[in-house]
Amino acid sequence: MSRECELTGTKPQVGHKVSHSNIKTKRRWLPNLVNVTLRSDLIGQDFRMRITAATLRTVDKNGGLDGFLLKSRELNLTDSAVKLRRELVKRQAEAAATTAAA
Repeated sequence: MSRECELTGTKPQVGHKVSHSNIKTKRRWLPNLVNVTLRSDLIGQDFRMRITAATLRTVDKNGGLDGFLLKSRELNLTDSAVKLRRELVKRQAEAAATTAAA
């Protein structure tokens, strides 16, 4: 299982730990990944994901998975999140067409 956020694609970062005597030692900063189940209201389906805690806060702030994906640009999302976003846009257009016809 890779250490990567399934929505934003955040990965481990690499750098140096620098001691007082300026000795540099390689180290890694791992993302704070949590396993969550997020519900999509437009699709009506639950999605199990492994995302960072920061992304989870942003998802809550934007009103859930649908709001987060619809507000995000495809450039900032992973491939699986882009597919889900496109499905949401399609469902949202269908819902708007149904309400306009009625």
